[in-house]
Amino acid sequence: MGLKRKQINLRQKESFERSLKARLSILSGKGIEPAKADKDPLVKKLKASLKAVNNRLRLMAAHDKRTEEMAQAKADKAAAALKEKEAGPAEKPKKAPEQAKGKKEKAKPEKKPAPPKSAEGGQDKTPA
Repeated sequence: MGLKRKQINLRQKESFERSLKARLSILSGKGIEPAKADKDPLVKKLKASLKAVNNRLRLMAAHDKRTEEMAQAKADKAAAALKEKEAGPAEKPKKAPEQAKGKKEKAKPEKKPAPPKSAEGGQDKTPA
């Protein structure tokens, strides 16, 4: 994900946290208990928004981590290929021909030939 999108989500998170804190302070000022404040529709909406933003940020972090791992693996693979080329033609292990000979081919069942069709109009003469 782009850096701009991550910054936008961080700003949204801060905004939702400020709004939630303000709403909870308003409700506590009115004498509403925290248990009842959790049932307030605006509080529920703000908490859901916070949860969604946190989920998006978590997914972005996972994507960035995966991208870094893939880049590192690609670099390692390229370095290994370069090192192999520098080493020159080394002896590569060949497949043992005994293993190839040891495998047996499965016998395929023979197909039965289709019954011959009658010569007249392509229809069978058997009564229905």
